[in-house]
Amino acid sequence: MKCIYCGSEESKVLDSRSNDETNSIRRRRECLNCGKRFTTYETVEVTPILVIKNDGSRQPFDVNKIKNGIIKACEKRPVSLSQIEEVAQNIEKTLQNNFSQEVPSSKIGEMVMESLKKLDEVAYVRFASVYRQFKDIDSFKKLLEEL
Repeated sequence: MKCIYCGSEESKVLDSRSNDETNSIRRRRECLNCGKRFTTYETVEVTPILVIKNDGSRQPFDVNKIKNGIIKACEKRPVSLSQIEEVAQNIEKTLQNNFSQEVPSSKIGEMVMESLKKLDEVAYVRFASVYRQFKDIDSFKKLLEEL
């Protein structure tokens, strides 16, 4: 870290404190060249994820859309809000860690369905019936036979 007084790049950290509200770390530093102290703030830079829709358009990823879809699928089912939050957060983490800046909406839908299959089979069938847009009863039966 470059000293703001003399420009030296040699400094030592005296104190570090995290700030949960802004997801930053405050560091108190001392320049090894001139001895003056200064404060720096470090923040994590998160690159936004764009979702590629079926029509080719792109829009920013919104974890609330996943939560809302799961809530609808889990309506009147023994699934807690904390379980829904956990599923949504796990999907968001996976997307941030494993994919580039763009991800197809179909991949997100498959991730939601896989999570719901483990969480509650009825919610899985509900979500799949809307997500896959079943045209007839035979395609719906095929999904049930897979379970």
